[in-house]
Amino acid sequence: MSRLARLAALEFGKSSEDMAARKMRKSGYRIIDRNFSCREGEIDVIAEQDGCLVFCEVKGRRNSNFGSALEGITPAKIRKIKKAAEVYIARNGLHEQDCRFDVVTIDESEGELKLEIIPNAF
Repeated sequence: MSRLARLAALEFGKSSEDMAARKMRKSGYRIIDRNFSCREGEIDVIAEQDGCLVFCEVKGRRNSNFGSALEGITPAKIRKIKKAAEVYIARNGLHEQDCRFDVVTIDESEGELKLEIIPNAF
């Protein structure tokens, strides 16, 4: 991948996460943290909704060459997100907190932007 293509991909990823956070706020989520990273993995958005701690993966697709946005969340990615969530919970003493894993998909493959929040995705 060329340097320009990598930069475009990073910009698309940041833009997707910004759109997801805005949609989540409008849907009643309170954003707590973004881009939490540790050795075990990364979590795009950490939020709270109705007393539940929500770990959210944001996945965007500009086209369907590599499948849908949801198909891009592999079992290996899910394991990394869950491990990172365990670290976040431990670091913040949130062992008694109810939590779940949501996904926000952003799809531009058909020329129009489709953004969907999927609660309890995994």
